[in-house]
Amino acid sequence: MTLSSLFGGRDRPPRHSIDVSEAAGVRYLHFGSEWIQGAMRVARPYALELEYTREMMLPLLLAPHAAWPARVLVIGLGAASVVKFLHRNCPQSRLTVVEIDPRMPAVAAMHFRLPDEDDRLQIVIGDGARYVAASDQRWDLILVDGYDHRARANALDSETFHRDCRARLAYEGRACLNLFGRTRGFKASARRLLDAYAGHALILPSLDEGNAICVTGTELGTRVDMITLRQRAQSLRSDTGLNLLPTLSRLEQAGHCPAGELTF
Repeated sequence: MTLSSLFGGRDRPPRHSIDVSEAAGVRYLHFGSEWIQGAMRVARPYALELEYTREMMLPLLLAPHAAWPARVLVIGLGAASVVKFLHRNCPQSRLTVVEIDPRMPAVAAMHFRLPDEDDRLQIVIGDGARYVAASDQRWDLILVDGYDHRARANALDSETFHRDCRARLAYEGRACLNLFGRTRGFKASARRLLDAYAGHALILPSLDEGNAICVTGTELGTRVDMITLRQRAQSLRSDTGLNLLPTLSRLEQAGHCPAGELTF
């Protein structure tokens, strides 16, 4: 595995331990604590085991055309769940993964079936916020799930970072972020995201684990009828095994779909 690196002289990789546990057929990733940072069902290594990772695929139901997303940026490798899913099920996508911990790719390859780099997958070791700020690339989809061993997102939870991401989105591009909906700072985090995207963002209700997935919209806004979304969800389930119908039901129950349309 060959890795690009963005670490300079002042950057230091994390010092916490990386631990792997297994129970009832599921392998878990931990960063020096009992908190779960990622998971893989051993019998189904390419499925999305954790509910929040499944909900991070909601942008696929909003895809403007079959070739979307062509370019994907993933910030935070972890157990490589979303990377594996997209690499396997979206052959049109080229993936760039930015991971701050240089130990993580080897752990993900050894324990969580991270595929080797190829012409569709590149892994960069470095700080995700700095990478986006310095980049001149455009992405159709930016996925952000970068937390340290103390569950802190640091620079990835700043309005500057969100604005940098917005500037790097292609036409009809979207960002999708994993936030913690049960922390005291959640409302402030959500406000920074909404401000950066001029209100064009959808914040899903918190899951049982406390994760709250956020999907940003385009400047033109998003308006998709629920009949179309359910048809797309059925097709996605048939093609990949991923079932997002429960997510659509949660959106309706939360009042995000007035008059039968998802609007944000």
